[in-house]
Amino acid sequence: MAGDVSPLAGKTIDPNRLVNVPRLVTAYFAGKPDPSVPGERVAFGTSGHRGSAFNNAFNEDHIVAVSQAVCDYRRGAGTTGPLFIGIDTHALAEPALASALEVFAANGVEVMIDANGGYTPTPVISHAILTHNRGRSSGLADGVVVTPSHNPPEDGGFKYNPPNGGPADTDITAVVEKAANALLADGLKGVKRIPYARALKADNVHRRDYVTPYVEDLANVVDMEAIRASGVKVGIDPLGGAAVHYWQPIIERYKIDATIVSDAVDPTFRFMTADWDGKIRMDCSSPYAMARLIGMRGDFDVAFANDTDADRHGIVTRSSGLMNPNHYLSVAISYLFAHRPEWGAAAAIGKTAVSSAMIDRVAAKIGRKVVETPVGFKWFVDGLIGGSFGFAGEESAGASFLRRDGTVWTTDKDGVILGLLAAEITAVMKADPGEIYQRLTAELGAPFYARIDAPANAAQKALFKTLTAEKLGIKQLAGEPVTATLTKAPGNNQSIGGVKVTTANGWFAARPSGTEDVYKIYAESFVSADHLKRIQDEAQSALSAMFAAG
Repeated sequence: MAGDVSPLAGKTIDPNRLVNVPRLVTAYFAGKPDPSVPGERVAFGTSGHRGSAFNNAFNEDHIVAVSQAVCDYRRGAGTTGPLFIGIDTHALAEPALASALEVFAANGVEVMIDANGGYTPTPVISHAILTHNRGRSSGLADGVVVTPSHNPPEDGGFKYNPPNGGPADTDITAVVEKAANALLADGLKGVKRIPYARALKADNVHRRDYVTPYVEDLANVVDMEAIRASGVKVGIDPLGGAAVHYWQPIIERYKIDATIVSDAVDPTFRFMTADWDGKIRMDCSSPYAMARLIGMRGDFDVAFANDTDADRHGIVTRSSGLMNPNHYLSVAISYLFAHRPEWGAAAAIGKTAVSSAMIDRVAAKIGRKVVETPVGFKWFVDGLIGGSFGFAGEESAGASFLRRDGTVWTTDKDGVILGLLAAEITAVMKADPGEIYQRLTAELGAPFYARIDAPANAAQKALFKTLTAEKLGIKQLAGEPVTATLTKAPGNNQSIGGVKVTTANGWFAARPSGTEDVYKIYAESFVSADHLKRIQDEAQSALSAMFAAG
């Protein structure tokens, strides 16, 4: 993280600092983005188009344009099945859903919305797409989730999942983005649209029970009976997000001893504690945002939370509090490959280039291949669909894994099953994931991992595109010889958007930010905290020298 920790971090927000929801929604409908201004154009990042209505980055015009572009794209791709659409609990989700429905209905798209006008997690949409498409070669489904993930309450987000059920790749998002911006520039003349009241009554807009099929299928991916039989006491905090109305049906269906610590939903998220910089984020990997559940760790054998669209997980154990995401991924991998006998012997582990090398050590211990990719869950989709990946995860607390029979569950991140897996691990191992991690480090070594941000202007960030091992010129790192300098991920030979330098006992990776004048340095040491600091310092020095040389 960049900057100093705010004195507000970990504390509830002063009501005077909460988002003004009426003003935000008014800005969504009243604001008119100028497509000649870069910050006001449609821009798809790794998780769709995101922004706030307050700065004309997420307004009705954006959603209308993107929805029409999605209609045009799916028509060109021959996608004729239903479009599953879900929303999270951000204030702009409901307005954006209304705008999207007006366009989808007018274009004749068979749209599936929640039967009760409720919220739908990202993994539930992925699950619905894959369930519909199983065994089909035509009439394939796709989906949309209206969410900015764990971003602050004033933000909105809109992401598209094609028929593979996972996040759309750049070959799709580039087409949708270009088409949407062309529509904006042309005053939305190419948009087909009908009034919201008519859209809700249209023959092609259908209401669907999203909850029941997902909940009833959970036993095929997590050992729910082991959780029930053990009597493990579980704490669940939805953080006011889209999974809020899924947990009670799960508890009742499987008769597990679980407590939902809060079922509050409020678009201001006034019940949250502030993140490190004093802002509200529903980041379940942040100790500041997770202060409430961490404070309750003694009340449960294991507890967990999800972010707003429930594609991320935060695991709180009695033994060690909030687990670092990398630590939990290592535990999950170690456990799953020992307790899923029907998974294929060749099922590999998907990890990003900036995830902990502890995963590699666990994989070597259990004899499984690691496929290292650039950042972005889209790189794991094909492996999960085909079953060649048993598990795939990111350092940012997002992961998914196969059903118990070795077939695909979701191709997007699923924080629900990762939370339930923590309960399964505790039930089966008679120890919580924090204790399991300590056993792993006693055997494989304890890593020290951190991410920091360093300043870089646009020209300096552009240098990462032409970076080579020769240009960087690092032969030694923190007293050890360099074993590899990578600009492409070894798992799929795709650009990592920066550089990664490894040694026997440490590594760093550096990537430019897409939104800020900084670059991110991820680093890890299996020696000590001081050794980690040396790696970070030497990485910054080498990159500063590269900047100076141009």
